[in-house]
Amino acid sequence: MANTKNSSTTTTTVSPEEKASSSSIAAAVSKALPSQYVHEVESFFIRKGISSPLAENHKSLDFYSHLFRHLLKVNHVYNGRVSCFFSVLPAFINIFNGLHGGVTGAIAERVAIACARTVLAEDKELFLGELSMSYLSAAPLNEVCVADVSIVSSGRNLTVVAMEFKIKNTGKVVCTARATFYHMPIAKL
Repeated sequence: MANTKNSSTTTTTVSPEEKASSSSIAAAVSKALPSQYVHEVESFFIRKGISSPLAENHKSLDFYSHLFRHLLKVNHVYNGRVSCFFSVLPAFINIFNGLHGGVTGAIAERVAIACARTVLAEDKELFLGELSMSYLSAAPLNEVCVADVSIVSSGRNLTVVAMEFKIKNTGKVVCTARATFYHMPIAKL
């Protein structure tokens, strides 16, 4: 790595070997930031494998769904309503032994798509335009959670889905979410 300095930032240039394994070519670093901090952050990313190449099977379309496929179990499916449950397993927790927010987001996307499909034709292509989530409490390790999902509105161009994640035994709300799906092709007005 070579460093180039100007009055306010330092630009780090990556060697050809690093460039082959890294997605970024140069990083701008503020001069006000101590070099020790820059080195620590850089070391952290290297230890976490930021420049390691991905395995070919991890590059496939919708790969992350394979990670969660075994996690979700269907409770019931009605027109415009879906209910699923899942356990908080050790692979899906954060450092506080609660369900990781990224896992919750991925589950929310999956169950929202499933619910939207109960009111839309299979040939109707849709894409997620917005997913908003409010994390209200933690779901502890080995707890069973229920995701209740329902259609708020569905029209010609979009479908809005509301979700609520609760702990099964206590009924305590873990998270609420809302997803907006746009239908393709968009109808002409």
